[in-house]
Amino acid sequence: MIVVAIIGILAAIALPQFTEYVKKGEDKAAQADARHLLLQATAASFSP
Repeated sequence: MIVVAIIGILAAIALPQFTEYVKKGEDKAAQADARHLLLQATAASFSP
């Protein structure tokens, strides 16, 4: 029973950190996509 309690405590600590890690990853991916689109638009505006 103690093991179950310890696992529950560890899960309660780890889950919010994991979701924050996933959110940061999604934010970085969105920033990279925006940067890529900006570079493409800039390149297209200078091409003949």
